[in-house]
Amino acid sequence: MDFNFNPEQRQFTDALKRWTARDYGFEARRAIVHSDKGISSAAWATLAELGMTALPVPEAHGGFAGTAVDMFAVMQELGRALVVEPYFATMLGAEFLRLAGTHGELLERVAGGDLHLACALGERQSRHDMFDIATRAEQSGDGWLLNGAKKVVIHGAQAGMLVVSARSGGEQRDQRNREGVSLFVLPADAPGITITDYRTLDGLRAADVRFENVVAPAGSLLGAAGEGGDILDAALDYGAGLLCFEALGAMEALFEATLEYLKTRQQFGAPIGKFQALQHRMADMYIHLEQARSMALLAAVKLASGDANERRRAVSAAKYRINQAARFVGQQAVQLHGGMGVTDELPAAHYFKRLAMIELTLGDADHHLARFIAQPGFAQAEAA
Repeated sequence: MDFNFNPEQRQFTDALKRWTARDYGFEARRAIVHSDKGISSAAWATLAELGMTALPVPEAHGGFAGTAVDMFAVMQELGRALVVEPYFATMLGAEFLRLAGTHGELLERVAGGDLHLACALGERQSRHDMFDIATRAEQSGDGWLLNGAKKVVIHGAQAGMLVVSARSGGEQRDQRNREGVSLFVLPADAPGITITDYRTLDGLRAADVRFENVVAPAGSLLGAAGEGGDILDAALDYGAGLLCFEALGAMEALFEATLEYLKTRQQFGAPIGKFQALQHRMADMYIHLEQARSMALLAAVKLASGDANERRRAVSAAKYRINQAARFVGQQAVQLHGGMGVTDELPAAHYFKRLAMIELTLGDADHHLARFIAQPGFAQAEAA
């Protein structure tokens, strides 16, 4: 199989590289992070101009119908540059809309760069289980009333529309029967929605979102009422895949920065990269990085699979392995940089923090290991 990017994918990545090198350097990013909004309208406009916001949107709605492999190339470059704009949150929201097959007008706005989306899924008690949903949707006339709270909604305060999960039936932790999960897309400024914005460890923005008797019209449903479980499951896998691709780019940049530091830092009259013990540690980092790359590519290919079990296995295997690699590469890089590795002035610390957050987003290593083991066929393969 050819694992090289095709000409169109290389064109996208080359355009991103030129832009980030010219306009999105480390100091420019720091200024954006510490701004009031935490994002840059100019940077977002450039992403839209380069076609990044239209990439995964279906052609019928003004997009390029890009595949997960196309997104692999883009997210990898965004990870290398530590881009803090709400690209991941918006593309994950767009995937919900695409899977539901509705709200084409919103997808057109996403493709044009006119709309930010955020996904209000996680709750205080849910941890990594996005099917543990206490938020309730009660039918009221032709629509619904939503009550509940969502936690750590990535770029929630920067979004114009929110994708929200709620229980319209079933029990809060109903795992065997996913019926009862409903998905809605709502204006972020709808009456009854309260958003509390804050900066996260890695410099991004997140929000806690409360719903108090929020009116959700029938037209705000994504899919049928009580039948959003499969959409939620597939979209979460897509989001986990995007995070794997971003983590790979961040690890690549961190590895290169660490290697350069070992070549230039002098100790006892020689570059510390000449010390064999440190060379061994760099070799171990490289092994983790290459294994992560292989698993990310597998996830990108399998995300397009029509077999849900195959998709789940590949994504959970990739997220598990990449979470491990992110922690190892991040910790080793910080240690090899010495005390400088944890200072705000050095990019290494920012890569380390972003990798730590990716590790905990949409499932940590333990969660995805358990999910992988639970997939059909695993027990039979072990017995054989």
